[in-house]
Amino acid sequence: MANKIVLVSDDTDFFDYIKAKLSLRKSDEVFSFNFDEIPEKLHLIQTAVLIVNSENTKEKTLDLLKLLNGTPVIVSAFNEDEEFKLNAYKYGMFDYITILASDNEFQARLIPALSAASLLEKNKQYRDILVRNNIITKNNEVFLNYNFIIDKELEHLEKHPAKAVFMAISPNDKAKFLLTSNMIESAVLSNIRKNDILMNFAANKYFLIMFNIDIESAKKVWNKIRAELPQKIYAGISAITNQKRQQLINECLNKLHEAINYDKDSVNDKPVPLSLIQTSPSKTSNFKLFRQEFCRKMEQVITPVFYQIQQKYTDKLPGISLTQGAGDGYGTFYIKGRYSSSCFRITSPGFSKINIDITFQKDNSNIDAKRITLEPEELEPGLLEDLLEQFVSEFKKECTNDHT
Repeated sequence: MANKIVLVSDDTDFFDYIKAKLSLRKSDEVFSFNFDEIPEKLHLIQTAVLIVNSENTKEKTLDLLKLLNGTPVIVSAFNEDEEFKLNAYKYGMFDYITILASDNEFQARLIPALSAASLLEKNKQYRDILVRNNIITKNNEVFLNYNFIIDKELEHLEKHPAKAVFMAISPNDKAKFLLTSNMIESAVLSNIRKNDILMNFAANKYFLIMFNIDIESAKKVWNKIRAELPQKIYAGISAITNQKRQQLINECLNKLHEAINYDKDSVNDKPVPLSLIQTSPSKTSNFKLFRQEFCRKMEQVITPVFYQIQQKYTDKLPGISLTQGAGDGYGTFYIKGRYSSSCFRITSPGFSKINIDITFQKDNSNIDAKRITLEPEELEPGLLEDLLEQFVSEFKKECTNDHT
């Protein structure tokens, strides 16, 4: 594999001095830039080794290190400056060498940096494959197939118990048009650790798994994330114990929408069921009141959200039709493609619980089904919208798999 080396200096004599020390092959590439040219040349630097002349440009060097966090950068100077070196290492410097170092010492510092750059190049190739297969987003390390990721991590935590926290993250309806996905993703990724996992589940809405952390510490991280964004954003936070995937998702989505509805930055305790603050608690309500409540949900929540999602995706998904229907005690939302179909059906058996049955069918013998059970007060517009967005997203992924 060819080596790519970038020399950065505002003193052109530095370029000739360093080039004389390089033992290059014909396939190797060397580029020379001054500091002001770097923003326009970032595409050449992603998997390169940078050798930077920090003499009389210490602030520029530190700014460059902040910009290129993760890229192997060797900083060179005439004299040792311990305070500057500490700051440079803090911002991700790979190595430090004085300009008077011997050729052998120079090569000894350069070889590990070239190995790191080679690894970055391989990782970039692997990443491009993941992007092409719709597994992670193009611009950030954000996973799209959250069901598989959550199941995998919950299974690992069951075998190797450790503290972990799950978050559902979203702006409100107003802010979601003012915040771009890149703004939200960058704010989250810059404040979490490398092994934490950010997943997208709908437009500008995310799930986050954080490891080796408790609720209080996670809330401090969340406050840092929120402070970086120009618009308000909300979170529902739960400790991962022994929940199943859908149980954990529903738990956090309920907290998320309580935070949005009551304009709290985050909710990390159990939401107070609306039934506890109503004049007639649902546990003591009779069949007639349950039935009235479900009819009200059909009229004010289920039918309007079904219509909203149908209007949103009609003519946006080629070859796919969306229909909805309702009857006494049920509501259904259908998606049909060329090779497969899905049904999102809401019922209230005995008018005491609300069941959401989701089925995906490719042929008569290949049917996948799952059930979500909610208390009547838990089914509110924000939660139902998110569940339908997940339903549509999963169907789109299955249809993509049909054509690959």
